[in-house]
Amino acid sequence: MISVNEQVFNRLVRIAESKGVNTPKNILEILEPYRAKRAIFLAAGFGSRMMPLTATIPKPLVVVNGVRIIDTLIDACLAADIEEIYIVRGYLAKEFDVLLEKYPKIRFIENPDYDKANNIASAYLARELLQNAYVLEADLVISNPSIIRKYNYESNVLGIWKEESNDWCLTPDSEGYVIEETTSGHNSYQMVGIYYWSEKDAKLLSGQLKTVYEETPGGKDRYWETVPNQVYRGTYRIKIVPCEQSDVIEIDTYDELKAIDSTYK
Repeated sequence: MISVNEQVFNRLVRIAESKGVNTPKNILEILEPYRAKRAIFLAAGFGSRMMPLTATIPKPLVVVNGVRIIDTLIDACLAADIEEIYIVRGYLAKEFDVLLEKYPKIRFIENPDYDKANNIASAYLARELLQNAYVLEADLVISNPSIIRKYNYESNVLGIWKEESNDWCLTPDSEGYVIEETTSGHNSYQMVGIYYWSEKDAKLLSGQLKTVYEETPGGKDRYWETVPNQVYRGTYRIKIVPCEQSDVIEIDTYDELKAIDSTYK
């Protein structure tokens, strides 16, 4: 691996994006270790707050303004040339087979404990695939595909700046790296459930997920991202990548769905 600083990395990415298929081979070789190689979608949950709609369909397959929720995510990944796509499924698992008609290369990971553990179970099952990978909550509607990037200099997470939020928040240090994850925030970034993991960090995280899930009391009840952000706080330098509220929306409840898509009213 040819190591470059962030300034040089950003310059090379701009060249690659401007030249496309005509990018010089030496630049592509330098950028290759920074290329996102796979995407892992955590899609095993019940989506209970979207009842009664999710009584018969998993939340990621719900159609919003004519498009399935998870399609907006998959299409954004494909636009970034990420073709190795995994979906961790559990609740109504077979319903996801419909995706194969449009995306025949998708691979499924079965989560038999989706009703016994929190989403850490899904991350645990995919832990050997985290290197150079995006990990995405599968209930996000992306309207700006460019928030999924082909090249990433380091591990990162998307966040929306909020003066006040009652959602999960990330406190940044002076350089924009996560120093704390909290259940609400003031002048912090509201966490978007889209993380990218570098090869180095993923190797470490894989083992830590295994330890927390298999050996730590209460570990199975955790959200997966609390492993790096809380349990092993200070171990990682995770850069917060700012995005706008209009770039991506998490639809938590049926009322929120009705507010976005009038066909459900």
